[in-house]
Amino acid sequence: MTYEAARRGDEPGGTAPEADGGLPGARPLWRQRDFGVFWVAQTLSVLGDSFALIALPLLVLEATGSVARMGLLTAVGGAAAVVAAVFAGAVVDRVDRRRLLIACDLVRMALYGVIPLVWLFGPQIWLLYAVLPLCEAVGMLFAVGYVTVVRGLVGTERLTEANGRLNATAAAAGVLGPLCAGLVAAWSGPAAAVGVDAASFGVSAVCLCFVRFRSRPGDERTGKHAGLWQDLRTGVAFLRGHPVLRSLTALLFGFSFLTLGLNDLVIYHLKHDLGHDDGTVGTVMAVGALGTITGALLVARIRRRLGFGPTWTGSVAVCGLAFAGLGWARDVPVVAALSAAFLACAGMAGTCSMSLRQEVTPEHLLGRVTSAFWTLQYAAAPIGAAVMTWAAEHRGTAPVSLAAGACCVLIAVAALFTPVRKAGRG
Repeated sequence: MTYEAARRGDEPGGTAPEADGGLPGARPLWRQRDFGVFWVAQTLSVLGDSFALIALPLLVLEATGSVARMGLLTAVGGAAAVVAAVFAGAVVDRVDRRRLLIACDLVRMALYGVIPLVWLFGPQIWLLYAVLPLCEAVGMLFAVGYVTVVRGLVGTERLTEANGRLNATAAAAGVLGPLCAGLVAAWSGPAAAVGVDAASFGVSAVCLCFVRFRSRPGDERTGKHAGLWQDLRTGVAFLRGHPVLRSLTALLFGFSFLTLGLNDLVIYHLKHDLGHDDGTVGTVMAVGALGTITGALLVARIRRRLGFGPTWTGSVAVCGLAFAGLGWARDVPVVAALSAAFLACAGMAGTCSMSLRQEVTPEHLLGRVTSAFWTLQYAAAPIGAAVMTWAAEHRGTAPVSLAAGACCVLIAVAALFTPVRKAGRG
């Protein structure tokens, strides 16, 4: 973000000008204290979150044996995130972002913490359908706030590098997280893994207390905003007026519809089709996270060399090829390799699109544009997750994955006929 580093921040913990001239991006990332603490907080949070990524579907599968019920839970959570995205940008642009991020972590700690306590007295599937939507809504609010603070911590010129490092270390935590989650689930049940997730949000909140965010330009929090719906229309109008962002929004609408239920399909394929246990699920997810690390570490270099368009389009195409083969793979190492390829390329595409949006959006609009972008991108994704998992239960994972993967490849081809293809280098 283009924060006014030349004067003291107006948020709690705001800082005076940097010793190197007030430009956060002038120093290497490893020497920037606030980014470093923020980096640690997010890595710890993802470490715990990866437990829930596996534990919640396993709780449903353990109690019902149905991939369609797993997909329904994913759809309900996704729908809550979409609804929250409508208002998240307006909220983020109005409030103290540091306090907002901390509050979001604390709320999620409390909500997820309820699940293992209730599970002590027996499975209660209804609780998951109550807790997950609330956590997803709060998580969307956190995610929009998270995107808006990165530019102020590192400077515009280091955005892709910073996003890549955040994603790489988050993925590194995601290697250990799924592996441990599978072992914990096999040893003491998936509910205990959710408890680890709850604790991780508490640690993240504590770390964020020590991050000093820089001031925002103008008077963003003086109450001069229009209504919430007008704020959303403002974000949509910016997206519509930017050729590349407009095209990306439409393309990602289809991509998200096809891929939101991927995690459920992989878990169901491993446990139902191939007959493996929770430990194997965790191992495959951990290997997949290694792919995310690889993609995150390479994305800045590849984007500098090839440009935004080829990097994004190629990543989506490889995602489609990997997805197409997942349901047909009969060996666990092949499933793990395809998962890693998909997650590596999905991470590269996501980092590119997020960095571009941060680079081209004016600071005072960043929250609202991010909110509008995610609202439109994920508007149909919950329906897609429900449809894909229902189809997998009735038709099998192999034909569903093949059809979804082929459609992802077609999305990459369609991008070649949009302004995304010629988006600039760097």
